Amino acid sequence: MVSRFWTLTVLTTLAVTLAACGKAEDTTPPVGTLQVSLSRAKVALGSPVEVTYKFTPAANASNLGPRRMFVHFLDADDELMWADDHEPPTPTIEWKAGQTVEYTRTMFVPSYPYVGAAKVVAGLYAPGNNERLKLSNEDRGDRSYKVVDFELLPQTENIFVIFKDGWHPAEVVAEGAGRTEWQWTKKDATLAFRNPKRDVVLYLQVDDPATGPNAAQQLTIAVGDQVLATVPLSATEAPVRTYPITAAQLGQGDMVEMKFTADKTFVPALEPAMKSGDPRELGVRVFHAFIQ
Repeated sequence: MVSRFWTLTVLTTLAVTLAACGKAEDTTPPVGTLQVSLSRAKVALGSPVEVTYKFTPAANASNLGPRRMFVHFLDADDELMWADDHEPPTPTIEWKAGQTVEYTRTMFVPSYPYVGAAKVVAGLYAPGNNERLKLSNEDRGDRSYKVVDFELLPQTENIFVIFKDGWHPAEVVAEGAGRTEWQWTKKDATLAFRNPKRDVVLYLQVDDPATGPNAAQQLTIAVGDQVLATVPLSATEAPVRTYPITAAQLGQGDMVEMKFTADKTFVPALEPAMKSGDPRELGVRVFHAFIQ
């Protein structure tokens, strides 16, 4: 499934004021230095990866004002594959000279039709007019800066997860050039995967956008009689959570069946406030369930 946070904001209007200056040298003082690192140098399609951003403001930098981070993932031919443009958790208007800002985002790599060498280019821009800020990194010519190289591996490197019983069909909403995909559970739903016979980590991104009295408040995850985790649910956010699972908890069988149980379910058609004709029984909305 494709990350909720994969909103492929292709900044087509980002010609920037530099374009109007032709090839004139950009003499604007840089506002700081950006470093980006990935938790793994080789990343399989469809898998999660932690992306850490570290920005060091210039000693004499003035207030940056409201800015967004553009983060573009390019193939070996510099073709845009996807983006993870976002607002930093600490607004840039609060960034101060001499104070390094660092944060990490978990991103699910889209199932893009490409494997091989890749790179990340990034920078800061104003959401109002798309003007980019000059950084002290090596400029690619448009105030975008290559910050890290990595390698994309085929999806076959991942543990294949089967959405077995208790799942409604996948739903997709297009967002510009990107999309968000999810699947609703019923009261109970089962994931199945081949037992790797080792410790693993469950990456889970889930919510329940409903707010009525029958909306689920928590999700219980179990293998057999063992409860692995109880996940709190929110109607306003869907953070990516991680749950370590030991080989012993997975058991000795060749296949593992992991059960998701919602504490409540609702039927949109029976909720007057929702004004919906949807007759399905809905438990929780799952954006990603990945075993690593």
